[in-house]
Amino acid sequence: MRARDLLADFPTVGLDSPIIDAARMLADQDLPGLIVIEDDGTPFTILPGTEVLRLAVPTYCQDDPALARVVDEAHADAFLGALNGRTVREALPRQPRELPVTDPDATVLELAALMARTRSPLVAVLGDGRRLIGAVTLQALLDRVLAG
Repeated sequence: MRARDLLADFPTVGLDSPIIDAARMLADQDLPGLIVIEDDGTPFTILPGTEVLRLAVPTYCQDDPALARVVDEAHADAFLGALNGRTVREALPRQPRELPVTDPDATVLELAALMARTRSPLVAVLGDGRRLIGAVTLQALLDRVLAG
């Protein structure tokens, strides 16, 4: 089995897209992450949903989880409001990570190794050099491997 056998169309966002729109896309489509593209349409990085949360959750709550417990429920439920007016670019880690991309001929083991190494729940699949043709998700990979 190859990447082309697990390939699915996958939504993308630009670096300057509103992060709240990206969060809505993650939630509405039940996605593990998004492919962030550059202006020319080439993949720039993968934005896992956890990075969106990292931008939204106050740093003091990330540093000391006990502080999250003392925030009243009304304010705790509204923490995603911190995303308003911010962009996808702001949600990306400061240190760029290896971009999980491959070609359509990659084997399932190559895909799994790439996901494990980059800690990414999806891999962008490029054809004709750098043209994005879809993605393979961790869910699709595990579903197919475990079924067979």
